[in-house]
Amino acid sequence: MENYFNYFTEIEEHYQRRRGTTLMVSPLDWELIEVWKNAGIPLEAVLRGIDDAFDKYASRKRKSQKVNSLSYCTQAVLAAAEDMKEAAVGASSPEKAHHEPGFDPAHITAFLRSGADRLEKANLPQSANFPVAALARETASTLREMAASIEATAEIPRLEDLERRLTVLEEKLFAVLMAATPDDDLVEVRAQADRDLIPYRKNMPAAQIEQLQKQYIRKLILERSAIPRLSLFYMH
Repeated sequence: MENYFNYFTEIEEHYQRRRGTTLMVSPLDWELIEVWKNAGIPLEAVLRGIDDAFDKYASRKRKSQKVNSLSYCTQAVLAAAEDMKEAAVGASSPEKAHHEPGFDPAHITAFLRSGADRLEKANLPQSANFPVAALARETASTLREMAASIEATAEIPRLEDLERRLTVLEEKLFAVLMAATPDDDLVEVRAQADRDLIPYRKNMPAAQIEQLQKQYIRKLILERSAIPRLSLFYMH
């Protein structure tokens, strides 16, 4: 993820340019930027979403008021993030993948092995009923096998298939982690998410709030155990 300071300043400056003003963003907008960052939305997706939102606004025949909040761009930002994820794994052939920066065998295998290393060092909750540690070790082993297979062929794998498999691995890990995490910890995480999202509920569509909340809670829970994200979306 981008440097913390740059993430905020680049979004602020880009928003100011598109709005045509040097007025500082409001505290509410500043907090919204932090929600986007904590939800794992890449800087590029935010900038693209801001452009899309302002382009759409500029095409309107009637403009009753200026865009005065970053929350106006939220739907476009989330759509841009989803488009980026689909594009990242949407190469239909090795030839196309060769033109996607970072999607070469060396980078992919390094990403998989890094995920395996981090899983083996994760701070996992102890539970007699849910085999979190065993599943983490099994997942790390699977990642290493996938990396070795790619390295052996020296070819870019079919990215849709690889992403699908990584998603399954992460979903299984997250499900067991949720089950093994003490209720008090889950309540604390949800309370933090609710507090952080309070300023945006009146300015953003309920569906978008719900989506951000789910992403944010997932990120907080994974971070508590230092479990890495496995999707190729987080490779860069």
